[in-house]
This record gives sequence, structure tokens and C-alpha cells, in this order.
Amino acid sequence: MPDHLQCGRFRLSLERPLVMGIVNITPDSFSDGNQHFSTRAALDHAQRLVAEGADILDLGGESTRPGAQAVSADEELRRLLPVLEGLRGCGVPVSVDTCKPEVMRVVLQVGADMINDIRGFGSAEAVEAVAASDCALCLMHMQGEPRTMQANPVYQDVVAEVRQYLFGGARRLQAAGVVAQRIVLDPGFGFGKSVDHNYTLLRELPSVVGTLYASLVGMSRKSMIGAVTGRPASQRLGGSIAVALAAVARGVHIVRVHDVADTVSALKVWARIEQGARA
Repeated sequence: MPDHLQCGRFRLSLERPLVMGIVNITPDSFSDGNQHFSTRAALDHAQRLVAEGADILDLGGESTRPGAQAVSADEELRRLLPVLEGLRGCGVPVSVDTCKPEVMRVVLQVGADMINDIRGFGSAEAVEAVAASDCALCLMHMQGEPRTMQANPVYQDVVAEVRQYLFGGARRLQAAGVVAQRIVLDPGFGFGKSVDHNYTLLRELPSVVGTLYASLVGMSRKSMIGAVTGRPASQRLGGSIAVALAAVARGVHIVRVHDVADTVSALKVWARIEQGARA
């Protein structure tokens, strides 16, 4: 069981669950539209998330929602770099959500502490871009690609297939010289999975992510919650907290969320309950 995560300039203890706050610098996010698309709005939002208790910030310059269209590396960097530079002294690690090796190289030079890759560092170019750094690497599972991934996801055994993918990717990174303390596994909720696939993965998380590496989940406001509650993305706070707590109870180290303050409060109450159970 890992006790810390090497995350660029930071060494993060994994003794308690960590909260990653989402900063979408895109015009078409599924959850918050273009609310934080401008540099000033993104910086204000990021600083608010830190004040609310975020342990990590995750910047995204390209939407990965189902049906999303790709953007060029130049456009992605145009969105990301001013925000990344503005957060250099914010006091918490800054992750960049990108699958482009050319973007990875530039943001690492500017000071990114983590790379969060929805394609799981599946290309030799991506591995080469990150291997020699000291940043954390979030390796996510996705079936298909964002534009079509939700059309008809099919698995023979979703738990076994996602686990095999994640551990195969982790071994590939370690073969390139990446130490285990830099690796984070993410099952990729909503990325080429049906509602049933998502809830099966959530129930079976210990089998999916194991105990060799840090783990992360991102279920905040997603359609798997809407399918159960019938509520739109803007009204899924209760469901988002429920799935975050379910993941933490199953040993997940990092929850990636939109609603940082409420998630931090829920985790504090959960921790107090668990302390009593262990007393």
C-alpha cells in the first residue's frame, strides 16, 4: 500500500483521502459550460478551490465529455499556460489533464506537478515526454475515444479488462524508469462505460486498482449519477458526494470533484466516523 505520492514539487501523504479540484478552461464542459473559460475566471475559480480545501488542482484545456471535438495542441496550450503560470505559487500541486505529448512537454517545463492522461500514456511519445520528470502520472482507462466512446461500450468482464489495462500501463511506465510512487490508477468512470459498467467498477474498486499504486476516481456530476437520480449535471451534488464516499470507503486515495468545499466537509465527517470505529 503506497504511503505517499511523488507529485512534482510535492510529496503528498496518502494517509487520508485527497481532494482534486476541477478547473475546466474550455468553452464546452459538460458540467459548467464556459464559466471558467477566460484566464481570469479560471484563476479565480482555482484559487477559490484551494481556499475550500483542494489538495490538488486539475487543469483541462480540452473537453473530454462524450461527443467532444478535439482541439489542436497550440489551442490547448493557449488556454492552459497563462493559468498554469498564474498558479505557480498557489501552494498545492497543479495537474494538467492532457493526452498530447507535445503539451505534456511544455507544461512540465512551466511547472506542472502531475499529468492526467485519459489515454493512459499509451503511446511511446507520451511515455518519453514524462518518464524523466518527477511529476505524478495519472493513468486512466478509456474504451474508444471521446467522440464515440459512449455509443455502445462492450466488455466481457469490465473489472478484469480495466484492471489488466491499468496494471499493464503501470508496468510499461515502470519499465521506462518511472517509480511506483509517481503512478496513479484511474478506472475512467464514464469513459466508454455504460451505467452498469460504472457501478460494477465502483463496487469492485479494490479488485480494479489493487494496492500497489495510488488510485483516483472522477465521478463528480457524471451521467451515472443522473441515471439514478434523474437530475441534471448542475443538481448532482448529493449523488457526487455519495459516490466519492463509496470510493474512499473502498480505499481510493484521490477523488476528483467539482464541489470541493462540500466534498471536504463530507470526508471530514466520514473520517470522524471511521476514527470511532477503530477506537
